[in-house]
Amino acid sequence: MERLERNTGLVLEGGGMRGVFTCGVLDAFMKHGLEFPYIVAVSAGACNGMSYVSRQPRRARYSNIDLLRKYGYISLKNLLMQGSIFDPNLLYERFPNDILPFDYKTYGENPAVIEMVCTNCLTGQAEYLSERNDRQRMMAIVKASSSLPYVAQITMVDGKPMLDGGIVDSIPVQHAVDKGHPLNVVVMTRNRGYRSTESDHKIPHFLYGSYPRLRVALSHRVEVYNRQLELVERMEDWGEVLVIRPQRPMEVGRVCRDSEKLERLYQEGFQEGERFCKNYTI
Repeated sequence: MERLERNTGLVLEGGGMRGVFTCGVLDAFMKHGLEFPYIVAVSAGACNGMSYVSRQPRRARYSNIDLLRKYGYISLKNLLMQGSIFDPNLLYERFPNDILPFDYKTYGENPAVIEMVCTNCLTGQAEYLSERNDRQRMMAIVKASSSLPYVAQITMVDGKPMLDGGIVDSIPVQHAVDKGHPLNVVVMTRNRGYRSTESDHKIPHFLYGSYPRLRVALSHRVEVYNRQLELVERMEDWGEVLVIRPQRPMEVGRVCRDSEKLERLYQEGFQEGERFCKNYTI
């Protein structure tokens, strides 16, 4: 078994419901007691990362699969009634405070640093935010990081309008390096070789009309993401990152509600996490 440097970072990609792969990986990490001093996470990765830092195995899996089946919190009705296709009240109020209690105490006492990536709608730039004690601000940050453009409302954090961090920094490995972690474990939610075939296009003024720099960022989103995928693969080949990823093309979409597909993806993530823990420790 290879021992990693103690300052090795952990980078968690987002991807909506594709994040159940990350749930499995992190549950395997918790099973084997694998902890990192620094975590930077985006969107669904931020949600899952919080349960990892609070040391609550299977909490994220239960939220993403069992409670989705029970409450059906992804729907067009939510989009029409609450402005978000994911029920924000259920996910960021009732789940952590009542239905599926979040261990705020353990989270706050964990010495690991966790930063969550949000996109500042005014600047069109990424912000890397962290919170230990203020529960309201903590939930605002993770909600903002997970607020997908077009299907979620803008979330205010520190008086600034924020959206999904994946708009500008889907895989923040360069940020982790800049923060002093030259080696990072990167948990991806796409197989190696994947590239988005979507086309970038200019965002019309009637969408996010008050945020011209956000529109610019959105108009280059696919190009930026594909460049990051290339960067990660290049760094992996050079031995600068260790990557855990699905081994086959993804059958789960950002807003998937198929519990069988989600369970298969979770199990794949757990198996890949187990494989990693058999080879590496910190």
